[in-house]
Amino acid sequence: MSVTSEYVVSGMHCQHCVSSVAEEVSAVSGVTDVKVDLNSGQLMVISDSEIPFDSIEAAVDEAGYGVATA
Repeated sequence: MSVTSEYVVSGMHCQHCVSSVAEEVSAVSGVTDVKVDLNSGQLMVISDSEIPFDSIEAAVDEAGYGVATA
């Protein structure tokens, strides 16, 4: 069973931003798919099991952006 979690990323301005966030979040253990929408800032994370918010927050921070739960 997969788990889908949604977040809102702040500070993205271009496709490079989207790629950076997607790359960092995809590297989180258990994440199977990531979708990022530049216009809305929506980040959708699909994973094998529930991923702690701290892990997603750290990955987005590593990419240089902020994140909040949707």
